[in-house]
Amino acid sequence: MDSNPHKNKVHRILAHSYSVYFLLFLVGVALDFTFQFKIFTSNIWTPVGVILLIIGSFLVLWAQKANRNMKMVNVTKENFCKGPYCYARHPTHWGLFFLILGFGIILNALFVILCTLISFIVTKFVFIEKQEKILAEKYGAPYLEYKKSVKL
Repeated sequence: MDSNPHKNKVHRILAHSYSVYFLLFLVGVALDFTFQFKIFTSNIWTPVGVILLIIGSFLVLWAQKANRNMKMVNVTKENFCKGPYCYARHPTHWGLFFLILGFGIILNALFVILCTLISFIVTKFVFIEKQEKILAEKYGAPYLEYKKSVKL
């Protein structure tokens, strides 16, 4: 059994937040198959969707690589600022948002895009708030300093 209860709480919160993205993505796909509302009248938005897919994929991979190498011994603000974590506190969530939004734009799928926006809002105000509270409790001042310096 893991001796660090905060780690399990944070991972559980992350798993639930990623599940929200997945479930609402499925809801959006089902609604788009059912109602087939289109937003765009031309394919000019397709390159934007592709760019968002690339950015989202890059962010998720970069965040996972940076997170894998994090050492939390003698914690300072700098421990949290690795890779994309220097620019955003939750780069994986941004990556998922860009990935699914890009997919919705490429498919011209109104409900996928709407469900992506809802997923982002729900994860931001429900799951990320909980995660940040746990991290502040666990790491104290160093995490709070990091949180002040990295706004996204």
